Amino acid sequence: MGAVDNELNTSERLAWERRLLARIRLGESAAAGELYDAYAQLLFGRVLLPRLGNHTAAEDVLSETFRTALERIAQFELRASSIYFWLARIAINKATDLHRAKRVSGRALVNLEGQLSVLIEGPLQPDSALECKKQYERVAMRLAECLALLNPRYRRAIELRFFEELSREECARELDVKLGTFDVLVLRSLKSLRKAWDEAQAEGKEPISGRLE
Repeated sequence: MGAVDNELNTSERLAWERRLLARIRLGESAAAGELYDAYAQLLFGRVLLPRLGNHTAAEDVLSETFRTALERIAQFELRASSIYFWLARIAINKATDLHRAKRVSGRALVNLEGQLSVLIEGPLQPDSALECKKQYERVAMRLAECLALLNPRYRRAIELRFFEELSREECARELDVKLGTFDVLVLRSLKSLRKAWDEAQAEGKEPISGRLE
């Protein structure tokens, strides 16, 4: 255990944390602010930035960490170690979730793009430019109709990220969500789009009316 960790576990520090937790549980917003001021920088520098490697992502996960901690503060019991270590576990879990969401959404996008490229570039002759254009238009029309089946929030996430080509940060701001939340949202959006596309292909016809949640 390092010097910083030892300082966090002194009897004086633990006594201060107990008083602070009592104030937080009484609903004192200033006490919640003191908790943030005490440990935010440490969590950012020691836990989140090394794992995420991006300041914006680390800041977003830091905010989510404290939001979750305050939601669960009533169940937390301070024992022989600082509340910092409980906060660090929450932060690590959220950073891991963000990495997992980004990996899975990346695979989903590659799979979807692969399927579309096969349809667009299928059995075409090199000199059949007109037929290629018509087939592309048919695929584009079916894709638009599959998008129309999606939950509006899912559809907008796909439009912002892949059609309007905004950055992940810009998409999150546009949808008024945290960056990590957007990564999960776009993953679910791509899964729903893939489901709509596969169902249309299996039926061998244009997608029927209805909305996929």
